[in-house]
Amino acid sequence: MANIKDIAAHAGVSIATVSRALRKPDLVKDKTAAKIAAAISELGYKPNMVAASLRRQKADAVIVAVPDIHNPFTSLFVQGVENVAREHGVKVLLAITEGRQDLLDLHYEMVAGKQADGMIVLDVNLPTAIRTQGEDGRTLPIVLVCEYAEASQQPRVRVDDLQAAIAAANHIASLGHRDIACIAGPERQRMSHDRQRGFRLGLRRAGIELHEALVERGDYSIRSGFEATRRLLEQGRPFTALLCENDEMAIGAIRALALDGLSVPGDVSVIGIDNLRFAEFCNPSLTTIALSTDILGEEAMRLMLDYDIDPEIGRREVIVPHELIVRDSTAAPRGQA
Repeated sequence: MANIKDIAAHAGVSIATVSRALRKPDLVKDKTAAKIAAAISELGYKPNMVAASLRRQKADAVIVAVPDIHNPFTSLFVQGVENVAREHGVKVLLAITEGRQDLLDLHYEMVAGKQADGMIVLDVNLPTAIRTQGEDGRTLPIVLVCEYAEASQQPRVRVDDLQAAIAAANHIASLGHRDIACIAGPERQRMSHDRQRGFRLGLRRAGIELHEALVERGDYSIRSGFEATRRLLEQGRPFTALLCENDEMAIGAIRALALDGLSVPGDVSVIGIDNLRFAEFCNPSLTTIALSTDILGEEAMRLMLDYDIDPEIGRREVIVPHELIVRDSTAAPRGQA
């Protein structure tokens, strides 16, 4: 049976353009719409009737599950979801799970009970039904963000965390640093696993091994970055650069280094990942890997809307870009400038 990807290829347009033509044809040029209509007719395409049935009983609301609302990353993501949802008259219901499996599953059951049309999950956990691959996990409109199970049958949107971390490690190595420390995120999170692997791979390619004694973990908060840096300093093992898995921990690290009488980047260079709004305005301004956080939210909502029209939605994955932003917190080691 033809799917939305086949229609796009046949018509010579992108999947997003086909999706737009099916959802809001007034936004597509007449010539393009005609090509898509012809492709649909020739290939005998039929929308996902299961999803369409769900939408006929729609609540015009989507749940967005997040662990907390304090992280600026979360607020940017939710804003991206809201940007697209508003265009389509869909309400966004924010579910704060506090990282608890039971609260996430409770909101998942709201979707099963048709109290919401679907759920976008940006959380440290996955709904139990998805992890166990139960029947509901295959049919309910769920979009996974950043965290996912390899065998999951839900569409997902994510950053290439491995490559983002490699870019951070490459930058630090290119400045001439060899004694490098790291603040990782929670061990059980896929994002942290991929970023840690990327740091190590990037350094290894430069002939540098990351010593285990110079790796501490945090929970992505400013406080945890501060405390992890204090633990690193207490060891007495010297380092000239600090790789942090996110900007908040990097900001905490800079504060801890300052309190210990160390300058950034004079004594220690610090790099983060995210490019949160305040990264440019802290002192010193933070070198970071910029992620398109709001675009993560926008793409997640677009995937949710596509449940109506794409019978193979579960195979879809969107990867948003990243970019190195060099600011004042990184420099060559003292004496090598």
